[in-house]
Amino acid sequence: MSVALKSVITETAQSLEEKLTSLLGETVRSEELARPERLLEAMNYAALSGGKRLRPILMVEAARLFGHENEGTLVAASALECIHCYSLVHDDLPAMDDDHVRRGRPTTHKAFDEATAILAGDALLTIAFDLIADEQVHPDPAIRLRLSQELARASGIGGMAGGQMLDLASEHHDRTETEIRQLQAMKTGALIRYACRAGAILADASEDDIARLTRFGEIIGLAFQLADDLLDLTGDAEVVGKATGKDAEAGKATLVSLLGEEQTRQELAQLISEADELLVPYGAKANTLKTLARYIADRES
Repeated sequence: MSVALKSVITETAQSLEEKLTSLLGETVRSEELARPERLLEAMNYAALSGGKRLRPILMVEAARLFGHENEGTLVAASALECIHCYSLVHDDLPAMDDDHVRRGRPTTHKAFDEATAILAGDALLTIAFDLIADEQVHPDPAIRLRLSQELARASGIGGMAGGQMLDLASEHHDRTETEIRQLQAMKTGALIRYACRAGAILADASEDDIARLTRFGEIIGLAFQLADDLLDLTGDAEVVGKATGKDAEAGKATLVSLLGEEQTRQELAQLISEADELLVPYGAKANTLKTLARYIADRES
């Protein structure tokens, strides 16, 4: 990672951390009755445990590309991160992927208990829609409604949750390349696609620009999944921050298992080249997004 990109990621991640800490604090919001201490503690454990914050950072940078940068963007990005963190809590549960380590420490259900982890995930999911509907996100209620509806579709049955179902159903079953690409576009790609698209929507970009950033998000969503599959195959668990080799152990269908490591790496390079081409019209303003795309493909954790 370049020094410049590391600086941007660190600065934006710190801003997001501060915003999430505030939003998931003890202060009861209007129409809430109370915030139970143990549930709040588990939510904070899941959401404030570090991580790369790639999805919210992509949203912030996509909005910045069109000159849009304010506190409302951080609130919207925090909503997206709450969705992502809820999905990790639930994915780690014994009934799902049964993982004991996440980001180098015990998963939420190990640090607390299964029931608390389920409720923490539920609460992170629901607070996300509270946040995305906040007037601070955008003055136009039609934009907030669009962001909320698209977030629901990216994270629900036709997106992330549906993709996780397809992934579970693929264990110990042969899947075609088309089927694998479909489930990965939903499970992993949908929220990354949303991050880039929502940033452009927040910035009141043109529909052409929104479409271009949407395609950029689709490409790097696939790149992220391919890199993740390679890490599961070849990565060091100490560096990755979670158990590796679990896809093969669970008999999960991945593009790496179907195409092989060399062809997968070739496709990754092609994807990043296409992502660069999409951002050419924006010149130097798109440098951070371009570098982020390369980082996603080359990451080691």
